[in-house]
Amino acid sequence: MQRIIKSRDLIADIEKILSEIKYDKLFVLTDEHTAKLCLPMLVTIAAIKDAGRVVIPANDTNKTLENLSHIWKRLTGNGATRHSLLINLGGGMITDIGGFAAATFKRGIKYINIPTTLLGAVDAAVGGKTGINFEGFKNEIGAFYPAEYVFISSHFFSTLDREDILSGFSEMLKHALINTEAEWEKLLAFDAGNIDYGWLTEAISRSVSIKEQIVEKDPFEHNIRKALNLGHTIGHAFESFALETGKPVLHGYAVAWGLISELYLSHRICGFPKDKLQETVRFIHRNYGALAISCDDYEHLYEIMKHDKKNASASFINFTLLSDIGNIQINQTADKELIFQSLDFYRDSVGL
Repeated sequence: MQRIIKSRDLIADIEKILSEIKYDKLFVLTDEHTAKLCLPMLVTIAAIKDAGRVVIPANDTNKTLENLSHIWKRLTGNGATRHSLLINLGGGMITDIGGFAAATFKRGIKYINIPTTLLGAVDAAVGGKTGINFEGFKNEIGAFYPAEYVFISSHFFSTLDREDILSGFSEMLKHALINTEAEWEKLLAFDAGNIDYGWLTEAISRSVSIKEQIVEKDPFEHNIRKALNLGHTIGHAFESFALETGKPVLHGYAVAWGLISELYLSHRICGFPKDKLQETVRFIHRNYGALAISCDDYEHLYEIMKHDKKNASASFINFTLLSDIGNIQINQTADKELIFQSLDFYRDSVGL
């Protein structure tokens, strides 16, 4: 099981862990952005300064088999062995593809995640899910393979723009919805136009703890870990659809829009309270705008959902829903008509 370090002194904490882990060669994976903006913050650490470097293009559209192959080639070409260590320094794309590269290289090498985005810190870097996109489907190929350590630090977050903050915040909102009403109420008070980073740091710590507790109970997603899929069945369909149309959206935005539809399903199937549905929808619409879809897109979105890894069969779309905040209902199914109604609700809610 990975260890999560909520760091107040990132440099000192990384130096300490690197002095304790046994490895023969160290490599650092970044994308083109984090190579310029984030890696220089860590080169005072001698081991990182001297490490082999692997750089791939930025953004989730580059979480591909081709870039995975590039990482393998760089490791092989620079003499990496099964005793080498990989540091993934970046957002969710880097921790996803880097974790999968580590899981498959020499049948598995150790790796460390240092997420540089809010989304990476509260979601992708924690929990051991790794993977790449394939044939237009989000995270179609991957493995459960946890990092040795994940460093959670606000060191990088003040450099993020509003959109990247909000992308991570939707996962925090999801964590609140599956946890307690008190946490949900705190997050609905978030003002993305005037960010209090001290408040945000504390909220991040609570959010990571919620996910950490769930993953510890169910590391391979047989039961309660499915709670973390709230918003993601329809959210991933939105994300894949946007990618296909050449107008990719941030993962957290797709999850936020997915929450609108899946909380509607929660209301219809499980009795999720209408007032809490409406409050959550208002917050999402106010902060996240909308992905433009029409009724003509429903069939294609449904076909994308049928490929979701969470489905027990191709005949039923599987959802995690809520009967109330914190009352999780896993392994729920909805028929095509009701799913289309949830897409109607999404479009009505965001003014399409």
